[in-house]
Amino acid sequence: MKNSSCDHAEIETETKTSKAIKRSALIITVLNSLIMPFMGSAVSIALPAIEKDLHVDAVMLAWVPTSYLVALAVFMVPFGRLADIYGRKRIFVLGIIIFTVSSLFCAFSSSIGELIVFRVFQGVGNAISYAPGTAILVSVFPFNERGKVLGINVAAVYVGLSAGPFLGGILTYYLTWRSVFVSAVPLCIFMLFLIFRWLKAEWADAKGERFDLAGSIIYAIAIIGLSLGMSAVSESKGLWMILAGLALIFAFIIWELKERQPVFDVRLFRTNRVFAFSCLAALINYAATYALSFLLSLYLQDIKGFSSQTAGIVLVFQPLVQAFFSPLAGRLSDRAEPRIVATIGMIITTIGLFLFTFLEKDTSPINIVACLIILGFGFAFFSSPNTNAIMSSVEKRYLGIASGVIGTMRSLGMMVSMGIFTIIISIRMGRVQITEEQHPVLMSSIVITFIIFTVLCFIGIFASMARGKRDSGC
Repeated sequence: MKNSSCDHAEIETETKTSKAIKRSALIITVLNSLIMPFMGSAVSIALPAIEKDLHVDAVMLAWVPTSYLVALAVFMVPFGRLADIYGRKRIFVLGIIIFTVSSLFCAFSSSIGELIVFRVFQGVGNAISYAPGTAILVSVFPFNERGKVLGINVAAVYVGLSAGPFLGGILTYYLTWRSVFVSAVPLCIFMLFLIFRWLKAEWADAKGERFDLAGSIIYAIAIIGLSLGMSAVSESKGLWMILAGLALIFAFIIWELKERQPVFDVRLFRTNRVFAFSCLAALINYAATYALSFLLSLYLQDIKGFSSQTAGIVLVFQPLVQAFFSPLAGRLSDRAEPRIVATIGMIITTIGLFLFTFLEKDTSPINIVACLIILGFGFAFFSSPNTNAIMSSVEKRYLGIASGVIGTMRSLGMMVSMGIFTIIISIRMGRVQITEEQHPVLMSSIVITFIIFTVLCFIGIFASMARGKRDSGC
């Protein structure tokens, strides 16, 4: 009897420990998922103020968000792999520290060049912390709870996106755009405290395996070449950079197929249909939607003449709807096929983007809010079910890579999204500051971008449906 009671006590202690780890992992991951998008959406609303304060043209202004996205795309996959090898918590902490320090440097930038450089470091920090973040969450929760916690995590992303335009607008209006960057610092410090206080466990399912440095370098150069090429596409050198970037992507794929322990196992795309098409759907979704807040921020503040505070209130409706419905969509994807739920989300998103193709200078703010609410529904029903499908389709030892791939698809999609608008604005406006004389060209450029986004998202519907059924018990 004594042994039995001891065993029972040990089981009870283990259960409590397991619950504490789950709770800690969820809180910290959710905080990370909230802070990063908050910064992105808050900076978007502050862009017109940065434009005026630092006297920059539309093309250079686009590099404030784009430089951040390039860094995300370059570092997400390598650090997802490093997290699997050396420990996900260790890499996660490193990312938060880099993000915190670079946020302070962004706040004290005296030129557009300095700001872009420090935004790169912000992107590096975000990439390092995001890559293992979702993997930590999936590591501690069983298969039948993943949709629920991923839904909560996605909801946190949208809470951050919701708070960004609103609080970013207020901070910019009353305390200048620099306060937006400072606002992230205390939250990051608090998160580090929680990690060291509560999250004692470590996860390294690929411990002892070799890191593919050569593959990482090829990948990084390819992404940088593509992004620089898109920003200079109106010149001949831009086209050559894009072609060089595409050639290096092809070289990277060949290299990874030969590598025994690749930084990114591209075989997953060849052998895992659910993983491949879920990633493709994510890439298309972000490519068709990310520049939305940037476009509408310019439209509301430059063309309609709204203050940053008012523009933030208008833009807050979309992520609010996303935050509210994402947990519901996540739970739904535990019970129904994620493919069906995510595809419905993609269809709704396509409808919302199509409605924005009718945007005009005198469009009512109420109509804009209605379109944003539709998009909020679409994003909510796509994101968490799609993430659930990706993370449930791979073995445990690939969770860090899968998490990094999700982030990479997101950042590549965002980069393409910003690149599409940058190409259009470069060709139609050139490197000039946005003045009242430029408003008609800016307005037509925004509409053309929305038309392209609608077509992209429509293609994404078929990618989402083509993924097939998810296996159970991964």
